[in-house]
Amino acid sequence: MKDDKQAMDINSSAADSSADSVDEYLQTLGNEDAREIRYYSQEQPFSSEEMTQLVNEERLNELLAQSDAFLNGLSDELRDFDE
Repeated sequence: MKDDKQAMDINSSAADSSADSVDEYLQTLGNEDAREIRYYSQEQPFSSEEMTQLVNEERLNELLAQSDAFLNGLSDELRDFDE
């Protein structure tokens, strides 16, 4: 019986916290600033060690080279367009 009461208390508190979260979210829907703050407060920034593990440095360098080539080509096209 005691275990049932503890389980009920745990379930009740979990339901309350979910309901509180939903209520809080609904209250922020109309308030753009509150919604933005809520969105950014849920971010979990990566540490530099985690980023090192996640980033494929070789692929990143390839993409950067491609973007440099694209921008250089675009700049050349724009110069030709002006003439």
